[in-house]
Amino acid sequence: MSKPKLTHFLCIPLLTPTSTPQLRASLGHFRSKIANVRTAENPDGVPSAAIRPLGTLHLTLGVMSLQTREDLSFALDFLQRVDLKSLLAKAFASEPSPASHIEKKDKGKETENSPMNEDTLPGLRLTIKGLQSMHNPATSSILYAPPTPSTPLESFCKSLKERFVQDGLLEPDNRPLLLHATILNTIYVPGVRRGREAGHGKKSKSKLIINAKEILNDFEDFVWMEDVKIEKISMCRMRAEIVEDEELGKVYFEEGSRTMP
Repeated sequence: MSKPKLTHFLCIPLLTPTSTPQLRASLGHFRSKIANVRTAENPDGVPSAAIRPLGTLHLTLGVMSLQTREDLSFALDFLQRVDLKSLLAKAFASEPSPASHIEKKDKGKETENSPMNEDTLPGLRLTIKGLQSMHNPATSSILYAPPTPSTPLESFCKSLKERFVQDGLLEPDNRPLLLHATILNTIYVPGVRRGREAGHGKKSKSKLIINAKEILNDFEDFVWMEDVKIEKISMCRMRAEIVEDEELGKVYFEEGSRTMP
């Protein structure tokens, strides 16, 4: 029996008024840097079409198969009903010293001494740093940038994913949640063959491979965006669409979203 076609995904969008200038500059630097990377595998350099457009950057929490309008409506309603404050409170409670992840208040005074209840919750903040390969760096097709380690972030994302899985809205996945922003994926280079649902995760691999060792070394400690508050959780359609805004390039159509506490 074939698996149902995946139609949507739950994610944390990375573009905010604060992060967009950072990510724009970071992608520009990355693009100019890899233009000069030539190896035996890629004598003409890495195709620029492999670099993901600014408007597509996000952290995937899970994928969905919503085949009818009723399915979509139920999923969007669930997104509005799920208790984000409770999940966030539990996430911060899982870390003894959340000072490095919380928002500042009144003249730099932190909220770490405030009672950790749902009315005094700090916001989740995010830094994206470094570059890793989804496969063997010498024969890779996907490069991604991970968030810096954060117990509250990881706890919140895992708990939210579990809630959607329990209600049958996210496809079950026994693999550990790998939060990552895809920076480069050669599956998107025109003419490259792809299989069903290809292009996402460790099991997916494009026919076009690159030797990414030099690139990974150059961007090992590179900061793509720093200390940005997560503003919302979104539910988006699969397959990015071209938009008129050339700076964004492409975006995933957002079916609905929920503002973070």
